Amino acid sequence: MYDPYEGTLLFERSFKIDFKIIIYTGGKLNLMNKLLTLTLGCLLLIPQLVPAAEVNILSERQEFLLRPFLKAFEENTGIKANVVYLKKGSLERLKQQPGAVDALLTVDISNLTAIAEAGLFQPVNSSVINKNVPSNYRDPKGLWSALTARGRVIYYSKDRVKLSELSTYEALADAKFAKRICTRSGYHKYNVALISSMIAEHGVAAAKNWLQGLKNNLARKPQGNDRGQVKAIYQGQCDVAIGNTYYMGKMLERDDQREWAASVGIFFPNQNDRGTHMNVSGGAVTRDAVNKNEAVRLLEFLSGDLAQYMYAQVNHEYPVKEGVPYSGIVSSFGSSQEGVKKGIFKQDKRNLSEIGSYRKKAIQILDEVNYDK
Repeated sequence: MYDPYEGTLLFERSFKIDFKIIIYTGGKLNLMNKLLTLTLGCLLLIPQLVPAAEVNILSERQEFLLRPFLKAFEENTGIKANVVYLKKGSLERLKQQPGAVDALLTVDISNLTAIAEAGLFQPVNSSVINKNVPSNYRDPKGLWSALTARGRVIYYSKDRVKLSELSTYEALADAKFAKRICTRSGYHKYNVALISSMIAEHGVAAAKNWLQGLKNNLARKPQGNDRGQVKAIYQGQCDVAIGNTYYMGKMLERDDQREWAASVGIFFPNQNDRGTHMNVSGGAVTRDAVNKNEAVRLLEFLSGDLAQYMYAQVNHEYPVKEGVPYSGIVSSFGSSQEGVKKGIFKQDKRNLSEIGSYRKKAIQILDEVNYDK
């Protein structure tokens, strides 16, 4: 090879990125010119390395539930999903580590409302999300969006309870249910949200009277989780309980819990007025997100057809996007209840941001009636 500077070939190396560096020594250039030429040449020839797109996620959803969705997201978008899983404490984590999290995935309207009120979310204006998610399942300011829904329903013993006994949440405070009801802690987020919905519907005073009546009808001290209430009905400790729909779907799939679940029916309350209270899992883009665009794409994907179908079929949750079919198990819920067909029932359409705004009042009246004691 001819050397324009009359030098000698020092080395020649080919790279996979389809360029070649050739450096000569000797010839008429002085040392400074050689170094300058080498430096400039290397700068010109080094490719612009663009880091792979990624999104950093903080999730209060369990890993086994979320992982299939994130795998599908990565395969469909090419965006790497980095996840930290927490059981609780997202508000504190976001305060302590601003910028470390781009997107939050969590359960319950109370969590979403509390973090939004703390100023730790930023508004998102996505035509995709707005199209996929009904307005009552989105924050009016665009701070969060629901991704799935679940009904807070009445569990009942198929052997000991007649459907004619059941009607509304309000009726659970009637004397006919004395010592027949089980619940988990009133302070659990799912129950706080239900109580908040009662405040939104009836006001604080009436909601407190209802809560006192519900407490008076308890067969045991509040304890356990939603699955534990199903087991308590199966064991005869109580006849009626309050729980989420999707837990029943999961229990019917498990060999060790199927017998409990099969003994218990699901009743959708308040079908003749406002409809059954709905809670959600949801997502938001954090205020200090470094990868905002990727975070928005994550929420868009999770609200889209594929993820919504997976939520319904795998987790037995209700898709928030209209037209996505329910799972076979969920479609069977309420089959004995008048007005419920193929699992479709009347849902409370009140905006969840309004319900979430009453969570502090809900906790206050729980304290006042000493619900858990």
